Amino acid sequence: MCGRYVFFTRRQQAAQQLPFRVRDLIDEAEQPRYNVAPGTRVVVVRRVDAEAGATMEYLWWGYHPHWAGEDAPTPINAKAEKVATSKYYSGAFARHRCLIPADGWYEWLATDSGKQPHFICRKDRGLVWLAGIWTERSDGTPGVAIITHDARGPAKEVHPRMPLALSDDCLGDWLDPDMTDRETIRQLIKPLPADQLTHWAVSREVNRVGNDRVDLVEPINPA
Repeated sequence: MCGRYVFFTRRQQAAQQLPFRVRDLIDEAEQPRYNVAPGTRVVVVRRVDAEAGATMEYLWWGYHPHWAGEDAPTPINAKAEKVATSKYYSGAFARHRCLIPADGWYEWLATDSGKQPHFICRKDRGLVWLAGIWTERSDGTPGVAIITHDARGPAKEVHPRMPLALSDDCLGDWLDPDMTDRETIRQLIKPLPADQLTHWAVSREVNRVGNDRVDLVEPINPA
């Protein structure tokens, strides 16, 4: 799963790493975030339709379609195995895909002394682009879910699931609103190679959502 991540790269730098132009619609001062949690506004890149260019905006991390009842779930993740076929997600998967920039994410390893958080990121410390879907919520604002799949490579040492981090060469295809056929999407979209990932143990201070400091991502000796 993906329930907490990190994004401290400046938005302009993140946008420059994409193979297409991005218009930044956020007019607020930037704050590096070292403990991004669900139920908050998160930076997302999306294309609303084929006529529009890509934009960088704040979306709510929590997916609840406007047509769903109040008792319907508000997931923060959507499983890759079901996202193209589930009624709850399939429309968004076909037409409302998005990218969530991150410098890495947290996952918790089960140990004899309790769950130990680990920070997972690229070996080169580069930005990762997480695959997401978005939907219009009942209040008219968009909400997002991060797609997850079976963990691969070093990430599998920590947790059986991980966010779908995309290969750099398929980011434009992922945002293409004209590409709606699920088999075409699956053929063109590739995950970031697993051998580019690494991880290390970090302080349990990350367990508290209110903690948001640079030292949260620093390695520790869990012993």
